[in-house]
Amino acid sequence: MDRPRVRIRFAKQGPLRWIGHRDLARLWERTCRRAGLRLAHSQGFHPKPKISFPLALAVGISAVDEVMEIELSEPCSLEELQAKLKAYAPVGLEVKQVELLPPGTPKAQVRAVCYQITIPADRQAEVAQWIARWEAGGGKMIGQGSSELPPVLRALEAIQLQGGQVEFTLRRLPEGLPNARELLSILGIADLEAQGAVLIRTRVELESVG
Repeated sequence: MDRPRVRIRFAKQGPLRWIGHRDLARLWERTCRRAGLRLAHSQGFHPKPKISFPLALAVGISAVDEVMEIELSEPCSLEELQAKLKAYAPVGLEVKQVELLPPGTPKAQVRAVCYQITIPADRQAEVAQWIARWEAGGGKMIGQGSSELPPVLRALEAIQLQGGQVEFTLRRLPEGLPNARELLSILGIADLEAQGAVLIRTRVELESVG
């Protein structure tokens, strides 16, 4: 019998943005246990619950649309899953969407991710100038070829400054997904997080299947 696989989209905000990836996995394990959901486990001497994330989230980054998958050891209706997970999720961990995956569905693979960060008014002109040069170069800095760009700029799919926020999208490269904070350094705004600004991952976009 195929064990049910579930894909969950969730938000991780507030103080929870300071917990690491392993702690997040353990938090989800406890949440499922309190909700009365029986997770499937791996085989071997040290069985582990089948919880997977297609992409880890760095400490300090808030998120409003993350993805994870779990495998259950017994059937459960979609309505029951949604109700239990939403009822037992702790503050800061918001269940946004629950999906029962058809048997044989491949594990989630990330295509691109979106971020945003608020910029003080006195820093916006410099960032806007950088974006203008980027756009004038057709997706690369004027005078540089694509092969000369650092990975984070080769991955940069879109960027805009709107309403005092920088919003950008990074696509996954063959060698992986670059660190979003590297782009903040290139933009000259890496210091903003230390001053209280929050980098937010607003979307995890998955590869389409089929």
